[in-house]
Amino acid sequence: MSAVHTPPCPRLYTFRRCPYAMRARMALLQASRPFDAVEVSLRAKPASLLALSPKATVPVLQLPDGRVIDESWDIMRWAFSASPAQGWWDRAQSPDNLNLLQRNDGDFKHHLDRWKYPQRYTGDALTPEAHRDGAVDALLHPLESRLRDAPHLGGDTPCATDLAVMPFVRQFAAVAPDWFAGLELPAVRGWLHAWLAHPLFVACMAKLPDDGVHRFPSL
Repeated sequence: MSAVHTPPCPRLYTFRRCPYAMRARMALLQASRPFDAVEVSLRAKPASLLALSPKATVPVLQLPDGRVIDESWDIMRWAFSASPAQGWWDRAQSPDNLNLLQRNDGDFKHHLDRWKYPQRYTGDALTPEAHRDGAVDALLHPLESRLRDAPHLGGDTPCATDLAVMPFVRQFAAVAPDWFAGLELPAVRGWLHAWLAHPLFVACMAKLPDDGVHRFPSL
């Protein structure tokens, strides 16, 4: 009897706690794209990652045909292309959603880093608390306005923007949970808590051995 041929899967270089990698893993899972994963140690990045992407930052997706995608939003685009879950990508292309993505990846991420890791930015002109408040103004207030009108950024159904933004809001909320709980952001908190319990997020946070290549569990 001849052996069954299994087509090669894309290989994702990832780091479990990285929000950029989280958004990539969730997109691949939601789009039912099987993939192998390499859990990267940020202190000892594998030579294979360095050879694929000079940036050497996760996530990096290597396709079976040799193509390399090393931006998380581009990985999401690839995951949802030609997928039954294509609507997740289409709903993310509205001007409002693209604006939220730009806010998240721009000003919000800038302030988040300086609020979460003030020791890395000792020469910064603003205090960590000023950056904290700047992050709220940059993304969380606009996000609250959107989520008051609909449960998801895709309306009644989630979209890729929900997946792209949520890991960063999660990271922000975890810096000072009690303070975050006191903010007048009930819609954001409800949306975040729902995503933290969502099977898609739970699946994306599966722990892998930190050595070698491993098939990522499906949703």
